Amino acid sequence: MPSSNFVDYVKIFCRSGKGGKGSTHMRREKYIPKGGPDGGDGGRGGHVIVRGNKQLWTLLHLKYARHVRAGHGGDGSGSLSTGANGKDAIIEVPLGTIAKDAETGKIEFEITEHGQEKILLRGGRGGLGNDHFKTSTNQSPKYAQPGEDYVEAAKILELKLLADVGLVGFPNAGKSTLLSVISAAKPRIANYPFTTLKPNLGIVAYRDQKSFVMADIPGIIEGAHEGKGLGLRFLRHIERNSLLLFMVPGDCDDIRKEYFILLNELKQYNPELLDKSRVLAITKSDLLDDELIDELENELTDDLPEHIFISSVTQKNLGKLKDLLWKELNK
Repeated sequence: MPSSNFVDYVKIFCRSGKGGKGSTHMRREKYIPKGGPDGGDGGRGGHVIVRGNKQLWTLLHLKYARHVRAGHGGDGSGSLSTGANGKDAIIEVPLGTIAKDAETGKIEFEITEHGQEKILLRGGRGGLGNDHFKTSTNQSPKYAQPGEDYVEAAKILELKLLADVGLVGFPNAGKSTLLSVISAAKPRIANYPFTTLKPNLGIVAYRDQKSFVMADIPGIIEGAHEGKGLGLRFLRHIERNSLLLFMVPGDCDDIRKEYFILLNELKQYNPELLDKSRVLAITKSDLLDDELIDELENELTDDLPEHIFISSVTQKNLGKLKDLLWKELNK
């Protein structure tokens, strides 16, 4: 999928339907000249509804559909006939989508299940017909309620990818290469920073036909929580991952220091991310000899999560990595 086809943020203008008017009809039949009021109620205006769809992975289909309008309710009529309800406007979104008010930024709800529906804007109620207003002293009311007006507002839809394992690392840490080797995903790979400009999902096959979903999140840099680099645009995707796999190249100057810089960026963005399970993978270990790996092992202190040396190129320890991830996911 081309990078331009991944859309995880859209702002849309929504308008619900207005309610139909109640009827002021009077019953008039051949032998009942003064039958009294029989005006029906107006129909409800259409809602704007957000529905989860597990077949969708992006908000691309909403990129150019910025205006969403529901139908208006029908007016009531005689014989106590209620007007038709306005047609609801359905917005289908991928699982992991949150809806926000564009003015306040307040989160209104999140969609996490297939078929789950939430009302984004309610349609106006239909007005009551004159039959509701008859009394012993006013048996022929000639008035009815108008329907409630429509509601319009700007809303923001944001996608946070739902994945079991999220890959966290600086640009060029080997995240895309790992995903391409242990899953069927085909992310763009090159030897320069910010090759990945969109999150990539891959399904990793495990033993006994089991599997888990891995997400390659575009590289973080120091200061990402302040919007530097690709910054806040992709940090939110990490919130929905069950387990965070930190990836630090074995040829970097200080593995421990690089890990804690990454951890600090997550903490500054959202401290709750530190509650997630973490595993550390030291990548590109095919560039290290056994003696150097032993030296690095001695430098990895107890305040680091469980770690493993891997190489996506030679596929060193990738089986052990999957075992470790599966163990952590099922704790």
